[in-house]
Amino acid sequence: MARTWTRDSPPHWDAGRARIVGAAPEGVFDFGPVRPGDLLPGDWWRVEEDGRVLGYGWMDRSWGEGEVLLAVSPDSKGRGLGAFILDRLEAEARSAGLNYIHNVVTPRHPDKEAVTRWLTSRGFTDSGDGRLRRRVKAAES
Repeated sequence: MARTWTRDSPPHWDAGRARIVGAAPEGVFDFGPVRPGDLLPGDWWRVEEDGRVLGYGWMDRSWGEGEVLLAVSPDSKGRGLGAFILDRLEAEARSAGLNYIHNVVTPRHPDKEAVTRWLTSRGFTDSGDGRLRRRVKAAES
């Protein structure tokens, strides 16, 4: 089973995003009201395995940083997809010349502590207000 990482250009709200991102508990993502076919902000990538969408990565760039979000299909959790998406987002940030990636875990997030622990275990620094930041690592030779 080969995983693929594909940039969606331009990104639109579709059935896969509705199934994975749209079905997340309230407080996890806030893209506002979206309808099928709506154009989405930022850069989006999807992870597929055997033609099935398993997750998404999102990045919005500003001031030399990239805010990142990860979404994994509930039935695919525990398979390393979050780490796979995070690694790919960091590679995208590096190729774009960004210095940092960051994530915001809102106070309303139902798994705030677990997500914060997961990100800090992967090198993010927690500012204490839900903002987590990590320097983009240099490419390995």
